[in-house]
Amino acid sequence: MGPEGAASFVMDTSTLPPPPRSTANPAPQRTAGSVRRTTSIDVSWPDGLDGQRRFVGAARDLWTPQAGEDGLTLAEARYEVRMSEDKTIAAIAAQPDCEAIAHLVGARAGGHLRGLLREVMPDMVAAAHPLYIVLDDLSGTALVSSFAWSQWHPDWADRLREKLGEAQHAQMMAQRVNVCWGLQEGNSGVSGDVDPEKVASADAGDLRNPADPLGWHDLAEDDGPGFRRARRIDVTRDDEAGVITIDSAFQDSAKRRDGGRVAIHEYRLTARVDAQTLEVLSLEPEARILPFSECPGATANTQRLVGCNLAEIREDVLTQLRGPEGCTHLNDALRALADVPALAARIAGSARG
Repeated sequence: MGPEGAASFVMDTSTLPPPPRSTANPAPQRTAGSVRRTTSIDVSWPDGLDGQRRFVGAARDLWTPQAGEDGLTLAEARYEVRMSEDKTIAAIAAQPDCEAIAHLVGARAGGHLRGLLREVMPDMVAAAHPLYIVLDDLSGTALVSSFAWSQWHPDWADRLREKLGEAQHAQMMAQRVNVCWGLQEGNSGVSGDVDPEKVASADAGDLRNPADPLGWHDLAEDDGPGFRRARRIDVTRDDEAGVITIDSAFQDSAKRRDGGRVAIHEYRLTARVDAQTLEVLSLEPEARILPFSECPGATANTQRLVGCNLAEIREDVLTQLRGPEGCTHLNDALRALADVPALAARIAGSARG
């Protein structure tokens, strides 16, 4: 029995199918009357592996009155961050500029940073400005971006182990246990049963649809190893039916030496929401690319969010899907949906304008 009287649970991984490795890219063409939010964070190492990381964040909200039209940019944002090895923000510049940005220097990427963002830029949070969500994504991106080096140096895991030393490396690996559904104690991701070179093998595809070249904002490109976190949220509303429809996607990928990209995490997520009450009517996550066979199991617990208020989904994700109850990356995709009510309101406002 567990510490609270519940029976302990060990997942049987021997009969699980291989992890999903099929991208949904490219993005679908935009539909008439929709608002599309795209965000990206591109990470590079201008000064080499031991130097500071450079994060270039970009985001755009685009309204498309009629299918096939260029669309109207409703809001956009961009920033550049320099971050030290311990995830401390050493420098930051952003557009639009605001006084709150200066308060982020010296903060470390992680849960504390997310709390600090809500504290110093409440107006942007309330307005669902795209600068906030792409800053909120800094913490998750900083956590996984070093994966990019594995695509350039096959012995990267051994290099990291040597750099950290056995004691610190063992501590780092121990801290991963039970941090999420896929890394529960006994799972292949923490037991060492998976060849590190086989954790990521799926082609990431191209985010951009050649039939809709303006469907994505301009993406940063750098030489050398690089990591990208990208998300797309398409929002439409049917006022006659009283429903908001969401089609979203989330992907973490890294550059390969040959110029292509390999993805390590990708989800597609669709939802229907009551336009008046903001009650989540349905929620359908689809695991497209994940590192371990156990990871897709996290999607089932997302049904706990059906019936919740979409405007409160950030808080509900943290309470309902914390730790081994959820997937860190799926949770990030879910939390971003909190801005959908504001995006849906902009559809109505833009149409009236």
